[in-house]
Amino acid sequence: MSLHVESQGSGAPLVMLHGWGMHGGIWGNVVPQLAQRFRVHCVDLPGHGYSKGKGEWGREKGNPPGREGRAAGAGWASPFPLPSSPFSLDTIVSALAAQFDEPLNVCGWSLGGQIALHWAAREPQKIKRLVLVASTPCFVERDDWLFGLAHGILRQFAAELEKNHAATLRRFLALQVRGSEGERELLASLRARLFSRGEPHLDALRGGLEILRHADLRAALPVIRQPVLVMAGERDKLTPPEASSYTAQALPNARMEEIAGAAHAPFLSHPQIFVEHITSFLHERI
Repeated sequence: MSLHVESQGSGAPLVMLHGWGMHGGIWGNVVPQLAQRFRVHCVDLPGHGYSKGKGEWGREKGNPPGREGRAAGAGWASPFPLPSSPFSLDTIVSALAAQFDEPLNVCGWSLGGQIALHWAAREPQKIKRLVLVASTPCFVERDDWLFGLAHGILRQFAAELEKNHAATLRRFLALQVRGSEGERELLASLRARLFSRGEPHLDALRGGLEILRHADLRAALPVIRQPVLVMAGERDKLTPPEASSYTAQALPNARMEEIAGAAHAPFLSHPQIFVEHITSFLHERI
């Protein structure tokens, strides 16, 4: 299995990590806007998009590019041998760490935000700044955590995944945009992008749900000392703003921006505001 990354722009590196069941093409038109100021790397996580199967190189043909290809090409993949199982925070971070060899800014959405947090805690010297978008340190409810999804909902998703994973992913998209401004148009846009790079591997989908079900990163937050921008959608039903507020308060060096009218995908519903927040944050002096 190889890790596919598409890169564009120049400047400080910015790695974009997508959410469960998606791929690096999900970010929409915020990427070309960000690429005017940053070197943007959109990753397909293991088992998603073009990161499926050893030796596949996305749309590129021929030999995989070397470092000079990384700087100039739009698509490239790592020869790092990714395990098919388990799909865990550690194996994903190991794959990402092998892919990039310079200090990075990282933007993670939803599950991608949990991956970004784990990466920052495990390799603090590698991560300069973090942007967490509609993410949470703990996705499901617990006795001491009321800002998560009910366990029953996630169990239902897991059961439906085994019967019809494509239909389950489409249902998940509907939850992501519920209540957002422009909900109908957003849902149509997400559905059009969902399988544009093929369907994700079922094992990767199962593993992603296991991360969402079991990961609790609250204890790690106080040790993550990098500057962090926490972005939340005011109307997010999956990762409510209260979870983002908790995250921003628990991190030593963080601030929160809540986007009015947005749900779980503010980069699609409010792209200009999203880009402005990231650009301003990454250009601040430390």
